[in-house]
Formats: sequence, C-alpha cells, structure tokens
Amino acid sequence: MSLAEQVLNGDVRSAARLMRDIDDGRPQAVEALKELYPRTGNAFIIGITGPPGAGKSTLVDQLTASFRGRGKKVGVVAIDPTSPFTGGAILGDRIRMNRHSCDEGVFIRSLATRGALGGLSRSTSDVALVMDALGMNIIIIETVGVGQDEVDIVKEAHTTCVVMVPGLGDDIQAIKAGILEIGDIFVVNKADRDGADRTARELSTMLEMRHPVAGNWSPQVMKTEAQRGTGIAELTDEILAHREYFLSSGAIDTFLRERTQRHFMGILRDSLLKKALSYMTERDILDRLITDISDQRIDPYSAVEDILSKMMPDAADC
Repeated sequence: MSLAEQVLNGDVRSAARLMRDIDDGRPQAVEALKELYPRTGNAFIIGITGPPGAGKSTLVDQLTASFRGRGKKVGVVAIDPTSPFTGGAILGDRIRMNRHSCDEGVFIRSLATRGALGGLSRSTSDVALVMDALGMNIIIIETVGVGQDEVDIVKEAHTTCVVMVPGLGDDIQAIKAGILEIGDIFVVNKADRDGADRTARELSTMLEMRHPVAGNWSPQVMKTEAQRGTGIAELTDEILAHREYFLSSGAIDTFLRERTQRHFMGILRDSLLKKALSYMTERDILDRLITDISDQRIDPYSAVEDILSKMMPDAADC
C-alpha cells in the first residue's frame, strides 16, 4: 500500500511519517497529499489562540479529555516558536498533554513556526489534512503565543477560541486591535485569580459594542480554570453550539471556499518562489543580481520583472 493508503487505514506510524515529510518539505509528501485530499473534509477544526502564559496547552489538554469523553477522536496540532538565532524549537507543549500518549483516539503533533508569522506554521494546513484523513473527528490547533495581529488561525479553524487571563495590565488593550474581531468564543482562563470577573465583564462589554447583526453568532465569554478542569464541560458545549450554528446557518460554505482559495494561493506562491530560486541558482544569477541591486546598478523591481519575463514570457505582459 502507498503511504496515503496506510494513513486512510488508520496507521498512526504512517501518519507521523507523512507529517514529518510535510514539515521537512520533502517532495514525496506532495504525492501523498494529492491522494489524501479527496478523502478529507470531515473533521471539525478548533483554534485555540491567545497571549503567552494564558494556559492554552493546559486548556487544550482538558478539551481533548472532554471530547474523548464524548466519544470523539481528537487530533492536536501544537505550534511552538522557533528561535531566530539557532533555528531550533523546544516543541514542549505536548509534554502538558502526556496523559493522552497511550490513548489510540488521540494524535498529538508539535510543529515549529520556522519563521512563519501569524501564530501558525507553514505546514499547519497540510498536517491537519493528514489528521482528517486519519479519522480524527476533532482537530485542535493551538497557536504560538500571539499578540494583536497574529490571527492566521481564524483562516484555518471553524471555531476560534481566544484565551485571556486576568492580570495582564490593561486587559482591553491586550486584545482590542486584532484578537477581538476574530474570536467565536472568548475564554477567561485561570478564573480563580483576582480580576477574573472584571476581565470577563470588560470583554462582554466590548463584544456588546460590536452591535451584532440579527441571526449572526454572538460570541460568549466563558470562565475556566484549566488546571482544575473547572468550566471545561461548559466550554465544550459552547464549542459544539457554535459548530451547530456554523453548519446550519450556511456560514461554513463561505468559510470553506475562502479557506480553499487561501490554501491554493499559498501553495502557488511557495511553488513559484521555489521555481524562481531554482532557476536563478542553476544559472548563477542570484548572487550577481543581489550584488547589482546592492550597488544600485539595478532596482529590485526591475530585477524581479526581468526574472519573471525569462521564466514565464507571458508574465511580462501582466
């Protein structure tokens, strides 16, 4: 059997090997993904995002247990930051989820950002696709700790949960710019801390000021204590309620079309860049071009136009 067929048959080792190939950018991974793609689209994807230290990993661990208790198979994609100096990543989030390591209904994969911005890794979409093909009903994607505008998760997940904690100083300043607009559910974690009620109240006030349109989903603010498991059942219910809304309202159709377009454009962009770099390297053009641009003998815009016209003659007319 091919690697893709083994994944479709539920072979966890084959899935892990394919995910490694995807993350390493190996050509054989693309052939397997082509074979898997028509058999995907069944999993529901939940995004967990928020600032560092909000307790996202512990929350994901508890949500995994909650969904398993409801008979769902769960895949987890945990994104960790890559060092800008060494290029390494600890990939330690899954240590907090170690209790699921012997559960055949749970598959956990850590990914490094590898310089990608937005809180995700470049291979996140394809790794989630493999988990979907493996038969996971729920896929939880935990982003790297994000700020105000690193919100790529909303483009990938059906339901996005924004996790906040009290004690971050100006709570509203921490989430007002980009995060507030993308949350389907807001979670005030570590709710046993002083200021949790205030944080939840201010979040609710900010959400009410958005003047929701009748019939649209109205985000709720949930309070949890992930370490103790408090509020997890209620959060799971709210996620499932959003899933029901997403499916029944028809919002999923627009979402899937937009996600498909972004996925296609991302693959196209990466493929064109690889071909251009290969073209220039084979002809010893790259170093010479960089030197000419640095010495201002040519501007970078004209250099790009020149390369494109040589690689794709029709591109010169665009």
